[in-house]
Amino acid sequence: MVEKPTLLIVDDEKTTREGLRAALEDRYDVYVAEDAKAAFELLERENFEVMLTDFRLPNEDGMKLIARAKSLSKPPICILMTAYGSEELAVDAMKRGADDYIAKGRLQIDELEMRIARALKQQSLEVENVSLRQQLDSKFGLENIIGESPVMKEIFEIVQQVAPTRATVLLGGESGTGKELVAKAVHQLSPRAKQPFVTVHCAALAPTLLESELFGHEKGAFTGAHEKRIGRFEQAQGGTLFLDEIGEIDATIQVKLLRFLGERTFERVGSNKTLTADVRLIAATNKNLEELAKAGKFREDLFFRLRVVEIYLPPLRERAGDIPLLAQKFLREFAGENNKSVNDFTADALQLLMNCNWPGNVRELRTAIEHAVVLCRGEKISARDLPPSVRGGATTLTHLLVRNDLTVKEAEKQLIIRALKETNGNRTLAAKKIGMSRRTFHRKLHAHHLEGF
Repeated sequence: MVEKPTLLIVDDEKTTREGLRAALEDRYDVYVAEDAKAAFELLERENFEVMLTDFRLPNEDGMKLIARAKSLSKPPICILMTAYGSEELAVDAMKRGADDYIAKGRLQIDELEMRIARALKQQSLEVENVSLRQQLDSKFGLENIIGESPVMKEIFEIVQQVAPTRATVLLGGESGTGKELVAKAVHQLSPRAKQPFVTVHCAALAPTLLESELFGHEKGAFTGAHEKRIGRFEQAQGGTLFLDEIGEIDATIQVKLLRFLGERTFERVGSNKTLTADVRLIAATNKNLEELAKAGKFREDLFFRLRVVEIYLPPLRERAGDIPLLAQKFLREFAGENNKSVNDFTADALQLLMNCNWPGNVRELRTAIEHAVVLCRGEKISARDLPPSVRGGATTLTHLLVRNDLTVKEAEKQLIIRALKETNGNRTLAAKKIGMSRRTFHRKLHAHHLEGF
């Protein structure tokens, strides 16, 4: 049975209170109060969807009651009734929180029911919009960036600090480390969140096309320009423009970007008209822009303009402790998408994931887990389900696990000893041979008491 919406009627005239109760109780769960004090006591005990209150009440007027009601954690829809109707009173009522206003002298029950229903519908839409906004925040905010390692916690803090500002941000790190996710988080946590987030992958376009893509062009500006085109700066008006792989842009575009960052102005290709845009710029690169600037391959002044706040995203091999968290997240995602009951990893599979060097970083890990979920026949992903690229340098470990019935720890120790023997004790070569980073390899040496090998 669907519960009726709760309605509180506040009026010092008993005839009016009871008359409204009788007229509305078929559709609403009706409570009544004779003054503001009694009304507020009810408001603190019950959650009301609607409060219908007279303007003139003993001790405290209806608008003060509305102000108090709106201060609650779950405020009701407030409709003010009065026999002392005036335009000024209606405006004042709305300013102080009333959702609607109706004159008692012209009060018709049908009209009152219509107004209550309309207000409830509007409230429902607002709640739905808040829910959608929360879902959007979850999708594009920090919640979508997984990591509990100290370096990732530091990145989260920086993002939260820089997001509310207008500062230009430069994101560095290898491909696949999640730079675009961080850019989206900065945008989503900023006052620009409701405005566009526009992405341009600079390396995907030739210089002439990139210039048109960014700044737009006029009809006839060049061969093939059959009509005017609005560029990405104009599309991102009020929001954020994310320039990925900015280290690939040529000198001409570097000059134009430098001017925009200094003056917030630009021209479309083929036009002399100066345009302005309120756009926050976030750039990303997998190259060392500082070294490129020193070598004369990237403008040093543009580099400094872009690097107001710099955030470096570490490769996955340098935050191996986050691999289980990421793997579980991707496992849930792809198990749901493929309607499979896979829910965990075997110990050997997880150990392989931890030992992998992950040159493609988080992006490669995500693809590997999708592969494993698709091929998995049971409820747990095993070593056999992982792609060959992951087993790669650690195929010997897989062989030892599967064929010799060893524990993960025993097999891993044998693998390290074999690699050290084959490289005459060269730890760098041994680590490379089995697909581990040097840091992970040294940690494993300590764990297996092989430091003196």
